[in-house]
Amino acid sequence: MAILAITLLLLLQLALFSSLRLVYVIWWRPKITVKKLRKQGIHVLSYKLPHENVKLTSESKSKPMELTHDIAPRLDPLLRELAITYKKPFAVCYGMIPTVIVLDPKLIREILTRIFDFQKPKVGPTMKFFLKGLANIDGDKWAKHRKIINPAFHIEKLKGMFPCFMASCEEMVEKWGKLIDSGSGDSSELDVLPEFQNLAGNVISRAAFGSNLEEGKLLFSLQRKQGELLLQSLINLNSVWSRFLPSKLNKRMKQIHQEIRSLLQGIIDNREKAVLSGNDDHNDLLNLLLRSNFNEIYQNKNIGMSREDAIEECKLFYFAGSETTANSLTWTMIVLSMHQNWQERARQEVLQLVGKSKPTFNDLNHLKTVNMILLEVLRLYPPTSLVRSIYKETKLGEYYLPAGVSLKVPLYLVQRDLELWGEDATEFNPERFSDGISKAAKDQSSFFAFGWGPRICIGQNFAMLEAKLALALILQHFSFELSSTYRHAPGVAITLQPQFGAQIILRKI
Repeated sequence: MAILAITLLLLLQLALFSSLRLVYVIWWRPKITVKKLRKQGIHVLSYKLPHENVKLTSESKSKPMELTHDIAPRLDPLLRELAITYKKPFAVCYGMIPTVIVLDPKLIREILTRIFDFQKPKVGPTMKFFLKGLANIDGDKWAKHRKIINPAFHIEKLKGMFPCFMASCEEMVEKWGKLIDSGSGDSSELDVLPEFQNLAGNVISRAAFGSNLEEGKLLFSLQRKQGELLLQSLINLNSVWSRFLPSKLNKRMKQIHQEIRSLLQGIIDNREKAVLSGNDDHNDLLNLLLRSNFNEIYQNKNIGMSREDAIEECKLFYFAGSETTANSLTWTMIVLSMHQNWQERARQEVLQLVGKSKPTFNDLNHLKTVNMILLEVLRLYPPTSLVRSIYKETKLGEYYLPAGVSLKVPLYLVQRDLELWGEDATEFNPERFSDGISKAAKDQSSFFAFGWGPRICIGQNFAMLEAKLALALILQHFSFELSSTYRHAPGVAITLQPQFGAQIILRKI
């Protein structure tokens, strides 16, 4: 009896401790955090359950919007209204801990520069099967990886990859031409989103694994599927539990993760042997990465990237090198379909510079109008928002932010701020970039599509080269307009995409 009584007492104590811990986590800690923020003049939206805070957003995404570039009311009407009312940082409780929304470019620069204080969110149970590379690591490991990877994206190395870009772009243009020829008229309707996803996948396959193109395409296919499963896990109504408990979705993600890992390990093993023996002269991203890693190991007493690290960085090549570029090109086609004058102006620039000849690497650097258009599209339709975590009380500007809060920088709001970009901030006006990025807005660093400071996107030159070449070839061969079936519905699915596709009418010229 005594043993039973002691056991019951221990169970009661454990239950009481768990209950108190639960009360602290879901009520007392958020209350203390909110009080600290409000004391500094930061407005905090009253704590509510997550589904109540996102109700407006869910309703706004249920239907398309007008054909306008003022997309903030659809993406997040709550943040848009709060941004209009409060110019200082404000906070919203998406969960149990407030997320501080930062819109001031000076504070954003501070966040992106102080990379050891403001870190990427920790990789969750399902995200670990998707990406764990440079984009999701911090501290000394990030610095080491950045140093090793950076030489692969040097402008001179990109010149060597240019034929890969050209081959993939020409294949797409040829396919589109045959599609029109096979139809009954002089035009054809095409959803360009999957077309650009395939293009970007082919480019990164050739550029990353030039001598292993088929394996590269298989990797791209597996990564695409993994991204779809990740998205399902994030939007699942029971995702809070399904991310941690065994499920059919989690098992499939783990299976694909193992397939990708096995495929990459085989490719890397063969490449390492070839590089070490001096029998491999390829200049694709994988070879450049391995050579740089060997140099780092040789110079720093075997402190380089591990095999697992190399695998994760190769996975990141695929996601960052395909997803963002595909989306950027898709939005560019949509926007130029809406603004035919700019489409024609860009076409004339291409035709005057190279005619119907193939553009060279150097030609692309002289396409000023094309460059302005791509930057303006990135301003209006940035890939995603920036999110950072704070693990100890940290000073940001004049504010002291408590440990545990998250920071969010909604680029689609910052890059539409009327005070920074002028009265036409929600309109398409590439002329604002005529004198470069630094003079496009009142604050010289209000454009964060590629990040800022030490964390500026390592692949931005790669992405812009691909986008310029693809757009130049399309303008040479086709005119295009929006189909009557197109429904304007920007939405976030890991990155910013047209929710119902991007249906375009193509015509040969």
